[in-house]
Amino acid sequence: MANSRKSSSITILEYVESILREQVTRRDHLVVALSGGVDSVVLLHLLHTLSRSMAFRLSAVHVEHGISAYAAQWSDFCQDQCNALGIPIQIFRLKVKKAPQVSLEAAARQARYQVFECVQADYIVLAHHQDDQVETVLLQLLRGAGVKGLGGMPVVRKLDSAGAIRLLRPLLEVSRETIMQYARQHYLGWVNDESNDDTTFNRNFLRHAIFPRLEQRFPAYRETISRASHHLGEAAHLLDELAEIDSKRAMTAGNLHIESLRKLSFPRAKNLLRYVCSQHDVIQPSTVKLEEILRQLFTAAADTKLHLVFGEMEIRCFKGLVRMQSKHAQPEITAPLVWHGERHWVLESLGGTIECVQQEGAGIKRDKLVEKPVTVRLRVGGERFQPDCKRPRRSLKKILQEALLPPWERRALPLLFSGEQLVWVPGIGVDCAFQAMPGESGLMLTWRPNEFN
Repeated sequence: MANSRKSSSITILEYVESILREQVTRRDHLVVALSGGVDSVVLLHLLHTLSRSMAFRLSAVHVEHGISAYAAQWSDFCQDQCNALGIPIQIFRLKVKKAPQVSLEAAARQARYQVFECVQADYIVLAHHQDDQVETVLLQLLRGAGVKGLGGMPVVRKLDSAGAIRLLRPLLEVSRETIMQYARQHYLGWVNDESNDDTTFNRNFLRHAIFPRLEQRFPAYRETISRASHHLGEAAHLLDELAEIDSKRAMTAGNLHIESLRKLSFPRAKNLLRYVCSQHDVIQPSTVKLEEILRQLFTAAADTKLHLVFGEMEIRCFKGLVRMQSKHAQPEITAPLVWHGERHWVLESLGGTIECVQQEGAGIKRDKLVEKPVTVRLRVGGERFQPDCKRPRRSLKKILQEALLPPWERRALPLLFSGEQLVWVPGIGVDCAFQAMPGESGLMLTWRPNEFN
């Protein structure tokens, strides 16, 4: 076992069981990320043993990245291991290629996590162990990471902020040597990834060239570095709690008030921006980039139309509000999108869905709507609209300005037409001529972007 006070007196099976009982309930579905290496093979064996007494569902997923010449053999090995234990397995075959400014290792990891998002599971269970944790913390330190990065990998976290799938790492306090002992004791077989010996990879360089010498001088380095990462993880959690407090004071409906941001100290404002970025599941901007963004926000005029882009995120300012959102290309429609009565109308080109619910005496008068072809279009200018029957028909541009809708959102709104008549504008309402009266069959429409940021 790992040499921590919690686990030194119990077996690896007992330790993993204690972790599972803190997180997993009966009938939860656990999916092991099975690479075929000794760590994941041992994890599979442990969970198979525990599934009998803990009554959770167990299956496996293997991602064949297509990088190694032996990839197909590893897939066959994983299939055979699961067949022998009676465990269902899904195998995904990919062709991962190195992207500009992204290492092959990072590209493979990104592809692997995209696969995890497609798996039906309560938990994806990963075989990261204590040595992996130490390597991660040292690499983060060498990259100049902050408190969150130096906190290392958590035992459990959500796969993404919106989904219900969680990542579970029950071996994080277990050493690599303990895992090897368990594999030998139970006569388990595994595959060896030849890339693990390639010291051109930073992680392998630490593993093969640095840690053996470090162990000679500091035999307990694994435990002490793990303990330090726990302390930093707690500090990171406290910083998130502080950011949550600040976000409640400084943000409304996902928008950040510039004046409220300026009332925070510079480090505290940076912490808030990092927190907001983390809520969008995007790579954090570098410290230099983050500080530059903050300086521009601190000095922006009240009527600024600041537009900043970093990675897959963008920041826009409008009337004293800051919107941080995923970067999207401006939507285009080459021809009107035709409605065929769908209750759940997915508009892929616009990045969202129109939900349609029938309701008597409210929304759009259905019979009048379908007298002519029903389509969705984007603004081209010159549209006129009358959502209030007590006021005259007016320019849609003026109505959207009065609604304080930012310009970039105005250009992306899906406008519903019946023939050439504008019927419905998301967030504004239904044209007077099409509003359902009491006793008439109506349609209530809701526009739901794929992401609300």
